[in-house]
Amino acid sequence: MDEQALLEGAAERIGRRRMAEAAVRIVNAAGRPLPGAPVHIEQTRHAFLFGCNAFPLLRRSPAYNDLYARRFTDLLNYATLGFYWGSYEPAPGETREAALREQAEWCAAHGVAVKGHPLVWHETYPAWAPTEVAETKARLRDRVTEIVSGFAGLIDRWDVVNEATVSAEEKHLGTGVGQWAKVEGALALVREALGWAHAANPAAFLLYNDFNLGAGFEQLAEQLVAAGAPVSAFGIQSHMHGGEWPLSRAWQACETYARFGRPLHFTETTVLSGKHGWMEPAPWPSTPEGEEQQAEYVAQFYTLLFSHPAVEAITWWDLMDGEGAWMGAPAGLVREDLSPKPAYERLLSLVKGEWWTKTEGVTDGEGVRRFRGFLGDYRIATSGAERKMELSRGGDNSITITLSA
Repeated sequence: MDEQALLEGAAERIGRRRMAEAAVRIVNAAGRPLPGAPVHIEQTRHAFLFGCNAFPLLRRSPAYNDLYARRFTDLLNYATLGFYWGSYEPAPGETREAALREQAEWCAAHGVAVKGHPLVWHETYPAWAPTEVAETKARLRDRVTEIVSGFAGLIDRWDVVNEATVSAEEKHLGTGVGQWAKVEGALALVREALGWAHAANPAAFLLYNDFNLGAGFEQLAEQLVAAGAPVSAFGIQSHMHGGEWPLSRAWQACETYARFGRPLHFTETTVLSGKHGWMEPAPWPSTPEGEEQQAEYVAQFYTLLFSHPAVEAITWWDLMDGEGAWMGAPAGLVREDLSPKPAYERLLSLVKGEWWTKTEGVTDGEGVRRFRGFLGDYRIATSGAERKMELSRGGDNSITITLSA
């Protein structure tokens, strides 16, 4: 399919995949239906995960933290928190558990779903950690088990392994993960690490995450599924520092990895609002023209992915420009001072506008108010009574509210 056809068909696919019919029934204390009862229906949360890494959360001044939190929660419902081994445990036994727990608890209190990232990766490998394979595996088993079990109930989504398709490359052989991949292969590495995480929390949602969208990743995904590995979803990175993907490429990636029968998460999405490139010298500014181009592409990219039935989540990388942004690139949805870019405003008009349900009306002669809404959580109010309900694919999607007077 060409890009125009993909975009023209997106609205129909979104309606078919992301919405459901629902019914609210209003009855009196005797159980008799109440025709003409007013019903206010308002969505409060998307089932789809619109996310971003939240590494700076609670880490700066109170005023900055408050504004960052507002920008995040106004648009997003999903946060990725950093568990990179080298920074999480800079010395043996000295961890950042308390700081990560504080962030995760904040997310839980504000209705933001959380994922930990990553547990096993050849990058950010601690200088103190072993490189011999048996000792590496023992250390990583303890790390994965301790973190996944210790955060169970607070963080139940994990990028368990990152980029194993390239772990055995020469430049990574100075790490224990690189040596493990070289000796036993990517399949054995990923399968065993997933097994540790699953044993530590059988209810956890476990991802394998990679940027390397080629034969190696496809073969590994197929092998993991065939082997019965506890992989809940495949994570697809989409960093576009060098230029935006053709939309047909994004769609083809969805089609390719959907065939393995697991949901897809676009785990790291980057689109620049300034000069394209990798590792450009500072300062690397956002420009007005670049911001408009970023906004146009982001709206199309998100629309396309939201319309694909296999995609469950899109995570942006990073929320703002400036200090801490990956490579220092102008890839934020907001500027360094947290003022929204056009891309933020465009996404907000989709996520909380075009793809958001808010309606009101009255019940029919049978005391029922029917509506069609986007999947997620809702607040239903009528004549002084208020209830919560969830719209889900294949769910009952109906609620009865009994009025006492």
